[in-house]
Amino acid sequence: MRRLPDIITLLRMAGSFGLLFYDVTSVVFWIIYGLCGISDIVDGWLARKLKCVSRTGALLDSVADIYFVACCAWKLLPILELPQWLWLWAGVIVVIKIANQLSALATYGRCCFPHTLANKWAGFLLFIAVPMTFWSIVPITLVAANATYAAIHEGCVLARAESSHT
Repeated sequence: MRRLPDIITLLRMAGSFGLLFYDVTSVVFWIIYGLCGISDIVDGWLARKLKCVSRTGALLDSVADIYFVACCAWKLLPILELPQWLWLWAGVIVVIKIANQLSALATYGRCCFPHTLANKWAGFLLFIAVPMTFWSIVPITLVAANATYAAIHEGCVLARAESSHT
């Protein structure tokens, strides 16, 4: 029972991989997409409820999130018509996130993925906004704003942890 949240996270990774085999216009794709999004909420909630939160589980969850976003991006980005400024903005967010991880790696000898409220909101909003992006770029623009804040906030959390670590 204590491994159930990790099993759900692993199933999200498998589902993410499964997305690669279905057309974006298929119902199966969107069912898997929905199940992956729901499992992202359920695994953390269940880990807290069962009192089995662990550093390994948190890391696994973060890796599964990255994997889900990467698989969705692989399928969706080629067919979405996004303006160049939004691509550049996404690139800035990625650079900030990478800088955060390089800083953590230099400080702690490992990557750290703080599960801040801002990061959770960014993930949730991204999950909801992606299907809406077929009709309007407004939702994904709002997600980009939130994700920018979340990335900067993550860097601040890591910096505070670093200053208390030394």
